Amino acid sequence: MTRKRRHYSPEQKVALLRLHLLEKKPISDICQEHGLSVNLFYLWQKQFFENGTAAFQNTGKRHKAEADAKDRKVAALEDKLRVKNDVLAELMEEHVQLKKGLGEP
Repeated sequence: MTRKRRHYSPEQKVALLRLHLLEKKPISDICQEHGLSVNLFYLWQKQFFENGTAAFQNTGKRHKAEADAKDRKVAALEDKLRVKNDVLAELMEEHVQLKKGLGEP
């Protein structure tokens, strides 16, 4: 007889881990109540601790503001470069026309 596979959301996994880590509930009790394999619970715990640094990474408003400022600066520099390229193309065209007018190759 096979059991139907259950899928747990990240929030549910953290809630079950919290029962063990904070409330000191035995893993065997948690697994039995929720129909989990003990190995699966330990896998979740391993993943939780390996990815714990992501919770402390700077993804707040300051990071977004810095990224927005960089994007604005890049856009401004691209506009400035486009204007310089347009001016240079115009000057080169005038230079070529003058050379043709003077009969130089």
